[in-house]
Amino acid sequence: MLLTIDVGNTHTVLGLFDGDEIVEHWRISTDARRTADELAVLLQGLMGMHPLLGDELGDGIDGIAICATVPSVLHELREVTRRYYGDVPAILVEPGVKTGVPILMDNPKEVGADRIINAVAAVELYGGPAIVVDFGTATTFDAVSARGEYVGGVISPGIEISVEALGVRGAQLRKIEVARPRSVIGKNTVEAMQSGVIYGFAGQVDGVVGRMARELSQDPDDVTVIATGGLAPMVLGESSVIDEHEPWLTLIGLRLVYERNVSRM
Repeated sequence: MLLTIDVGNTHTVLGLFDGDEIVEHWRISTDARRTADELAVLLQGLMGMHPLLGDELGDGIDGIAICATVPSVLHELREVTRRYYGDVPAILVEPGVKTGVPILMDNPKEVGADRIINAVAAVELYGGPAIVVDFGTATTFDAVSARGEYVGGVISPGIEISVEALGVRGAQLRKIEVARPRSVIGKNTVEAMQSGVIYGFAGQVDGVVGRMARELSQDPDDVTVIATGGLAPMVLGESSVIDEHEPWLTLIGLRLVYERNVSRM
């Protein structure tokens, strides 16, 4: 089985693939202070609950693919693969790793690994042109051309960041649960904030995607818009431009990159 690990700024998502099928997944908090040994214990605890894996760390794992936006965590995971999975082929997405997606940016090294991995999966699953909207710590919009090239994107503050900022900077406001209110016009402060978050971000998605699609293709209707990320379900029903929802897009991309590189090892 293939273990895929997507380390984000707030959460780390792990997926277990049996061939092309994801058979198990976990979401944990990202903690830059965890050591390699602590991460190994955490992995053993999670995977020990799966019936197809053995009791010992590494039993049943044939390969590992990792991407990370937090350099310190990537460093520790590199140590985990070396110490605890030494005989298992491991791909860490970084410069030099073959993705199959050309990066048409001023400085390709600046682009987050997760955004490139999302583009890989989008091209494989839906073809181009496409726009991936990833609802994470930041809300990112990534554009893929008709030829399968990563051509650029947009980065804006994420839903949770915005909610936290309102709670911190608003004298009479507080942190709220991100949930759909009863109506757009809030009947109390909490519902008014929830409405601003849900419908405000839906409007942002529609506006940004519309502008990107017009730049990306002569016929904007040809552009496939894919939503992913932990908070995507909060906006799906309110956005008019999202065509597909793939919650495991990054993990699927990691599987594809692993397959494209493991033969070179």
